[in-house]
Amino acid sequence: MKLEEATKNMLVAEAYEAQRNAYVPYSDFCVGAALLAKNGTVYRGCNIENASFSPTNCAERTAFFKAVSEGVTEFEAIAIVGNKKGKEGDFCAPCGVCRQVMAEFCDPDEFQIILGAGEKTSVYTLKEILPMGFTNDNLKSSE
Repeated sequence: MKLEEATKNMLVAEAYEAQRNAYVPYSDFCVGAALLAKNGTVYRGCNIENASFSPTNCAERTAFFKAVSEGVTEFEAIAIVGNKKGKEGDFCAPCGVCRQVMAEFCDPDEFQIILGAGEKTSVYTLKEILPMGFTNDNLKSSE
């Protein structure tokens, strides 16, 4: 299912709003995400750094974990924006861990990832950015 242009633009705008809350004292690289649930709710997320780096959480996972913690597990799309503070950004694709979280909850053929950079956007399916992803199907025993 292809998103309407208005929905895509709204999600990118929401991602930029989420980006304003990024806690990035170490990298100064701010990321915002806006996750659209199938029920129409939008969950915002920002990246949250930590001095020891391992506990750092990406914007995409923040949005997913907020939604899942509220009982929502079905999603249509996510918009992601990222850039250094004070700089214009380029497309900021999700990291491997975030792609794996997406694979846990989203249909790889249908879920859309919208990358925003200023006025430009680029849209991909999860399957396009995570070919041969590891999912719950891999854990099912074959008979």
